[in-house]
Amino acid sequence: MPVAPAPSESEAAERLAARTLELIDIASESRHEAALAEHVASVLRGGGAVVEDLGDSCVLAYPSETRPQVLLAGHLDTVPAQDNLPGRIEDGRVFGLGASDMKGALAVMIELVLARVPYAAVFFPREELPATESALAPLLERHTLQQEFVVVMEPTDGELHAGCLGNINATWTFTGRSAHSARPWQGVNAIHQAALGIAALAAAPSLPVDFHGLTFHEVASVTKVSGGIAMNVVPETATAHVNFRYAPGRTPAEAEARLLALTQGLGALTVDGNAPSGAVAVDHPLAQKLITAGDLHVAPKQAWTPVAEFAAAGYPAVNFGPGETAQAHQRGEGIGVDRLLHAHRVLEAFGA
Repeated sequence: MPVAPAPSESEAAERLAARTLELIDIASESRHEAALAEHVASVLRGGGAVVEDLGDSCVLAYPSETRPQVLLAGHLDTVPAQDNLPGRIEDGRVFGLGASDMKGALAVMIELVLARVPYAAVFFPREELPATESALAPLLERHTLQQEFVVVMEPTDGELHAGCLGNINATWTFTGRSAHSARPWQGVNAIHQAALGIAALAAAPSLPVDFHGLTFHEVASVTKVSGGIAMNVVPETATAHVNFRYAPGRTPAEAEARLLALTQGLGALTVDGNAPSGAVAVDHPLAQKLITAGDLHVAPKQAWTPVAEFAAAGYPAVNFGPGETAQAHQRGEGIGVDRLLHAHRVLEAFGA
């Protein structure tokens, strides 16, 4: 089926902004994406696209029965609302929950398929949750996609972000001995022990790792702390949640060993989840074609993204999307309409 004539810049911008707002106003917090999945499928089916319900609120669409070689991928879910629904269009930007992460990208995907640009597009839920709750990895296990290259449309500020960091979540437990707080020397304060461990971890510098000509930064952060049972009791237990992001090229087992070394043997570390890093696929011919099509700046992806899940399933993938990385998960989240138009035009040229 021939590609439809491209709309003018102003028409395309208006259409993309309106579609983004439409998607924002359908609430889709993680685990509650079914209504949005149904809406996306209905819009695409109504526009003449071939639509497949892959189960678990996963939707696959493409312009015709001829399967395209490139797959666009985007998640349907958002983080919880922060008084940022409904959305609005104002001063050349679309505001609202998920505008940048990643309903603007979903709008671009939908409009490209409706315009008969030869892409397949997959929409899936629960990306904002831990990788153990992913809907994408089980989808890739039960369904063989026929595309040879994937563009994951995570926020990248209109750049091409290669690979992605691995992501470890761990519980760090410190054990002491309880006592009366008036006589703390009769016990061992687990919170004080935790404070020493956390301070040592905080003092560890980030580690730059060069991989395929790109510099990723390995970082460890304590993101939660808890402990204590009463105001007058020296606590015997304190726990901290540790998040460690590691570079491509390091195996999950090596990453766990690195995190253990960073904690310096203080406390007891239990790994709760370990999502592997994503391969850097910039040497793939289709990645090079995409870079050329948009004259794109190439940078490392300093985050975990579904690129890792696609890579693990054997699909080379890169990150490219209109979302603004600094806007993701913000209360005042927004996206520039110019960003939407840029991504649309780059992918039009790439798909030509």
